[in-house]
Amino acid sequence: MRLSMGIAAFLMLLAGPAVAGEQWDLPMAYADSNYHTQNGKRFAEAVGVCTGGELEIVVHGGGSLFKGNEIKRAVQTGQVPIGERLLSAHQNENPLFGFDSVPFLASSFEASDRLWRAARDRLSEVLSEQNLVLLYAVPWPPQGLYFNREITGIPDMAGTKFRTYNAATSKLAELAGMVPVQIEAAELSQALATGVAEAFVSSAATGYDRKVWEHLSHFYDVQGWLPRNYMLVNRDAFDALDDHARNCLRAAALLAEVAGTTRARELTDWYRAQLAANGMIVRAPSEQLATELAAIGATMSAEWSALAGPDAAAILEAFETD
Repeated sequence: MRLSMGIAAFLMLLAGPAVAGEQWDLPMAYADSNYHTQNGKRFAEAVGVCTGGELEIVVHGGGSLFKGNEIKRAVQTGQVPIGERLLSAHQNENPLFGFDSVPFLASSFEASDRLWRAARDRLSEVLSEQNLVLLYAVPWPPQGLYFNREITGIPDMAGTKFRTYNAATSKLAELAGMVPVQIEAAELSQALATGVAEAFVSSAATGYDRKVWEHLSHFYDVQGWLPRNYMLVNRDAFDALDDHARNCLRAAALLAEVAGTTRARELTDWYRAQLAANGMIVRAPSEQLATELAAIGATMSAEWSALAGPDAAAILEAFETD
């Protein structure tokens, strides 16, 4: 509450006179109840306050305007001026987009923040070359494994239909002997209900949002990585705004990143508790599973570094020396 009041007061200082202005549609892939979508709505509200109504941003959650895998392209081509996307889902397009999903490279909020600082400038450059402006990024809680049975080691996973959402999760499935199935978050519940997917890796937030306890029984808190959602703006639309509106977008973005990250930290334990309260078995991985996952992580880290080349080397050096 205190943070929200501070944000409101700050933006009121920047606000221009109230006018009837431009409206932007903002597609987001996750449910309206998810903290990323709620944070996006507060960001949109802050922009409206700061611009005095010159720029109104209307949030469309749950993949209702564009599906998750369509959002980046929609913003890039100007179908919508702004959108939020999990960039690691586009790692096949550019290995750099997967920097935040290298297993066990940065598995705490503190490490994730350092990795983000190390990668942000180069990521912004790459996105700028694609006609995109990067405004802010907010992490998910640490990733865990969801199954419908007890798993003590990698051999127990063999043949499982494993929902994936990016190149890293597909590779994880492959190395663990599972069958990767690409499924967006908005379609996860149906996939589990129909048997299209039988397990997946994600945060406790996704499990809570999708009521995964209706289909699966176990959550293993392996704390693999903390992927991020990114707020992107079409560069042509951004450049067409006046200086005041652009400054309002930047100011609201700075505040949204802090507020969203703070909320992710606050909710992490709560989400896990909600899984348990709804009947799921929530536990740390066995020693065997942790060791085997670490070996997979080392393999995937080496492969990502080779694919991303100089970008990976620069990011890892900055990350390790921060």
